[in-house]
Amino acid sequence: MWFLEIVYKDAFCIELESRGYFYEREKLYQLYYKDILLPHSFYADFIIFDSVILEIKAKSAISSADIAQTLNYLRCSGCKVGLILNFGKQSLEIKRAVL
Repeated sequence: MWFLEIVYKDAFCIELESRGYFYEREKLYQLYYKDILLPHSFYADFIIFDSVILEIKAKSAISSADIAQTLNYLRCSGCKVGLILNFGKQSLEIKRAVL
């Protein structure tokens, strides 16, 4: 049985807290262009230890668009490593993105 992403995010919070890991959920990143704040921002699903972006998915497969999204998040956040966890398959699918 598969659930919506939000269910996996909630469960992931429980796991992170049980291990005492420092994390932020739905961290806001504002975007600038030529020193002008853009009207749109993005929210990274999780930031772990102030250095790893973690994106949660629940779909048939991780797409190239998911990887591109994570790379953009890395560029905006200053983080160097991103992980995409996809719970939408029979077994957990993990992709790593590095700047």
